[in-house]
Amino acid sequence: MKKLIITLLLGVGLLSAQERVLTLEESLQIGLRNSKQIKISQAVLKSSEAKITEVGSQMLPRLSFGASYTRLSDVKPFAVSVPFSQTPITIQETILDNYQLKLSLQQPLFTGFRLSSLKSAAEYNNKAVEFEHTKEINEEALRIHQTFWNYYKAQKVLQLVEENLKSLEKHLADTKNFLENGLVTRNDLLKLEVQYSNTELKKIEAKNAVELARTSFNKAVGLPLNTSSQVMAEKPQAISLTTKFDELLTEALQSREEIKSLEYKIKAGEENIDAAQAGWFPSIFLFGDYYYSKPNQRIMPLEDKFEDTWAVGVGLNWNIFDWGETSAKTTQAEQQLIQAETSYQIIKENIELEVYKDYLTTLSEFEKVSVSNKAVEQAEENYRITKDKYNQQLATSTDLIDAEVALLNAQTNLTNALVDLELAKTKLEKSVGRRIY
Repeated sequence: MKKLIITLLLGVGLLSAQERVLTLEESLQIGLRNSKQIKISQAVLKSSEAKITEVGSQMLPRLSFGASYTRLSDVKPFAVSVPFSQTPITIQETILDNYQLKLSLQQPLFTGFRLSSLKSAAEYNNKAVEFEHTKEINEEALRIHQTFWNYYKAQKVLQLVEENLKSLEKHLADTKNFLENGLVTRNDLLKLEVQYSNTELKKIEAKNAVELARTSFNKAVGLPLNTSSQVMAEKPQAISLTTKFDELLTEALQSREEIKSLEYKIKAGEENIDAAQAGWFPSIFLFGDYYYSKPNQRIMPLEDKFEDTWAVGVGLNWNIFDWGETSAKTTQAEQQLIQAETSYQIIKENIELEVYKDYLTTLSEFEKVSVSNKAVEQAEENYRITKDKYNQQLATSTDLIDAEVALLNAQTNLTNALVDLELAKTKLEKSVGRRIY
């Protein structure tokens, strides 16, 4: 018995662990944390930050170390003959093994503004990527919103169909009693049975829609596709839109991440032009070298031992003629700036169209909710009256079926309208540049 109880408890624990009931806020937290697109965006952001460090490091002193060993072929020692000696006097012994250690320090002093411009461009590009990263998070949040509310809608539609089936079951039971008492014909019962079968088919379709919506939701939040997830939310409220379109458009043009990103890309493009034009200027640098060699070529006569020497100086390098390389680089940078400026104008036009479209959609969805509410009220009243008449045998089964179908359709349309309005408001918030996570 103890083993059986423990097994049952473990089984219940595993089932409860597999089923997850998530709110919209929890779904956003999990989904944004698991999003692969956001991870890619974060990698791009870190890469742009590293680019700033890379360019900045070129403005700092650079220290390098080198070492070499050379084996020379054997030659006769350097010797001179003198009148007072029959034997030539050896001036320099042959040294076959050469070792050299070199430590170099170089500091750019002037590069034609190339390094400073490249660093500024990298910083502007980093700012642009930061806004693109925020935009990607908002895009991912919208996908989570959509799958969440579509799942919620599918669950509610299935619930309405199941409630309709229960109501039909009661009507079937009542109709069978009426048939036994001779109050209705068998055809009335058959009509209700046909309607019950049709509703069962709707239930099968609704269940399939729930499974598809659940799979899409699980994928959006990064859960395994077979996770038995559920969504929980309060019934969406039909709140009218009070903000005018002009105000929304002004907010969008000031807040949208795409516009801010392109503004920084334009600034980066201007800096890239300055960097490309640096080829027309000379480069000046300070250098220092420390040598530790065996033999040291600067110390005469050469000796087979390690000696150290050093050298410091200032160097200048100027490309007098480069076959148009600098001019070509400048042209490329200028054209890239033109592309960024044109893209800026295009994105502003697209944002204006997007805001206007989402604004009209939100107004339209609100009107649909109002109409659907009235339709539900009318359908409920019609169903109540028809049901009372049918119970008193003042209405036929066809009348009751029509009232049932009208009520189910009205309730389904209202559910769809409420969810569509919620999604429309969310899309509008995103299109004006507000965070939806």
